[in-house]
Amino acid sequence: MEEYKIAVIGLGYVGLPLALELAKHHEVVGFDLNQEKIRAYRDGIDATGEAGGPALKKTRARFTSDENQLKGCNFFIVTVPTPLHPDRTPNLEPVKSAFRTVGKYLTKGTIVVLESTVYPGTTEEICVPILEETSGLALGADFKVGYSPERINPGDKVHTLSTIVKIVSASDGEALKKVGDVYRSVVKAGVYEAPSIRVAEAAKVIENAQRDVNIAFMNELSMIFNRMGIDTAEVLKAAGTKWNFLHFSPGLVGGHCIGVDPHYLIYKAELLGLAPLIVPAGRAVNEGMAKFVADQIVRELLRVHGRIDPDTRVGVLGFTFKENSPDSRNTKVADLVLELEHYGFEVIIHDPHADPAAVRSEYGLELAERDALRNLDAVVIAVGHDEFRGTDFVPEIRSMLKDGRRMVFDLKTLHPKEAFRKVGLEAWSL
Repeated sequence: MEEYKIAVIGLGYVGLPLALELAKHHEVVGFDLNQEKIRAYRDGIDATGEAGGPALKKTRARFTSDENQLKGCNFFIVTVPTPLHPDRTPNLEPVKSAFRTVGKYLTKGTIVVLESTVYPGTTEEICVPILEETSGLALGADFKVGYSPERINPGDKVHTLSTIVKIVSASDGEALKKVGDVYRSVVKAGVYEAPSIRVAEAAKVIENAQRDVNIAFMNELSMIFNRMGIDTAEVLKAAGTKWNFLHFSPGLVGGHCIGVDPHYLIYKAELLGLAPLIVPAGRAVNEGMAKFVADQIVRELLRVHGRIDPDTRVGVLGFTFKENSPDSRNTKVADLVLELEHYGFEVIIHDPHADPAAVRSEYGLELAERDALRNLDAVVIAVGHDEFRGTDFVPEIRSMLKDGRRMVFDLKTLHPKEAFRKVGLEAWSL
């Protein structure tokens, strides 16, 4: 395999683990505009929780926010975020900015690979022209491009970079082999060579759209079965005994993948004059779940206690968009908190994984310590963190509630309802 000086552009939950793995076999420069993040990495502090301090302290990768350090790199991998504008259209500014930076340091023979989730056509229609304009070089004759979608699952210590098959694609066969060789050096599970860049882009965007639609179906079923007085978890358990039943669960769908990526596909379809039905419908169902849950909390409190006190205090356990992750970007728990506050409730939020400063900056909300969860009228288990599991946790919930209060809203069905009944509690779940 050729010797490469690799630059990883964007050092979040995708770029950081990639840079660390690549540095075991190649010379690597990790670049990010966030100087505070770079200082933390140099000090061995991993705010993403994906790599860990020990890995940062022993890595050979060089972390920098000085773009001049990209000079001499001949293999670039772009792993920047692809968020949405307020109108839910794709915000490709981080990608465009990254490619303008790369273009300044592009030399003949260089390969540039995009990992960020985009709609089909982005790499060739948007990124390549930026590289050509910025560098004065031409695709094919002077440089090559590729697309290899990230498949990192935040907080998952089993399905990691090296254990997940990596899709690779490139602008020609020669580049495809080189891109594949670089990723094979760090991905033990192997690589899958897609026939084109657009196929690879499309494969990535539908991975998350598929999950979004399936979870939306579960959420809709939960609404139906709750109205019918049927336990959704028990229905899914029974249906799951059939060999080809797909196992998904209802819940709040947030984050920067499932809650975002379908909009990229919708956007591209609409540009082509199509009016997709299923993907937007799934998005609409999942976007409405926070309001549905808040309404059910009010209904259940009225049913059990007969009235809603003006000083009702609700404890919300978990704020991040998924379990055992510090990432609170686009978390739908924030929407739930807002809905509860609209009802006039005082909401006390506790999350052992979330960064309080990030939550304060992004949402204007304060996180509470665990011992602040006292004298509550109701408890909502919103995220399935390990800290909220286990048989010992149910009695602890009992101690959080006021005398005479007994409602627990176990949105993730972490505990059997019988466990709550044994300590005098009543549980509602999706």
